[in-house]
Amino acid sequence: MTSPSTASGAFAGKVAIVTGAASGIGLATTELLHAEGANVIAVGRGSNVEALARPGIVPLVADVSREESAVRAVATAIERFGRLDILVNNAAVIINKPLIDMSLDDWNGIQAVNATGAFLFSREAMRAMVPAKGGAIVNVGSYACYQAFPLISAYAASKGALAQLTRALSLEAIEHGIRVNAVGSGDVITNITNHIHADGQAFLAEHGKNAPIRRAAQPKEIAEVIAFLASEKASFIVGAVVMADGGMSVALP
Repeated sequence: MTSPSTASGAFAGKVAIVTGAASGIGLATTELLHAEGANVIAVGRGSNVEALARPGIVPLVADVSREESAVRAVATAIERFGRLDILVNNAAVIINKPLIDMSLDDWNGIQAVNATGAFLFSREAMRAMVPAKGGAIVNVGSYACYQAFPLISAYAASKGALAQLTRALSLEAIEHGIRVNAVGSGDVITNITNHIHADGQAFLAEHGKNAPIRRAAQPKEIAEVIAFLASEKASFIVGAVVMADGGMSVALP
């Protein structure tokens, strides 16, 4: 086994998997859980995730849309730390394209990461958590679970699917003491749109001003909500999509 985290805190002794861990919300979540005592399998598509390696954090380069990645991540948690308590399905991609110009590969690529990836990792996590009779799964959704804008139909559809996966799976999982919830994030200053805009972070910061709160979130603000839902403080919350979007989902268009 790998040397575990020696930190004390709300997640001392717990073991988590975080996908999309190399940057943005995933990185902030990995660092927060680890600071609070958790041992984390940090999953990222690129080799930059390897920079997170330290006692209590095991980086894993993997594509979440591939079945073997989910199997390997859960196996790594069990082999290195002997258990799995928390799964954070955070990995996501987005394209900005009219549906009429979208290829099947465009559509499938978004669904494969944002929806199918969450299914695969949730299934494998459940297979480890059910015998232990406990655990928490937190999916990272978006205000696009409920609202839509032009040019993001594939992304919005994937996040709507993620919200329904959260609700339906929660009813199966709670019988085994496993809570499943989601965070519906607003605009967060990350690199997710860098392939669409010359400065993706600046775009998100500006777009965030459309929310009633008049700003975008920092990744750690969403990580705090994820950590809450994964903790015992949220012991009575089941199947919820907790909106952390600065009021975007309740504002008039």
